[in-house]
Amino acid sequence: QVRLVESGGGLVQAGGSLRLSCAASVSIFALNNMGWYRQAPGKQRELVASLTAGGITTSTDSVKGRFTISRDNAKNTVYPQMNSLKPEDTAVYYCNGQDILRDYWGQGTQVTVSS
Repeated sequence: QVRLVESGGGLVQAGGSLRLSCAASVSIFALNNMGWYRQAPGKQRELVASLTAGGITTSTDSVKGRFTISRDNAKNTVYPQMNSLKPEDTAVYYCNGQDILRDYWGQGTQVTVSS
């Protein structure tokens, strides 16, 4: 069973930065893909950014130029660095990992951006 443990959420003012982290209980190379999703109240969960085992990154248009995703292989941890945060970035952020069998999810961490 793969476990994903998130940390780093909180309250920040618009224009500020936060770095989240997601630690996997297995080698991140055992997962084809790791990424972050978010869900705002009344909205569907959406992909924010992802990183394949081969190092290819993907991000949604609304965060391009502001968010980056990186990993520490030794710590089996993925980090989204979120800069120039906007109130519309307010959501619960979920870490996601995928292997050939299924998706795995973290418990979620709240990010609130005040205007």
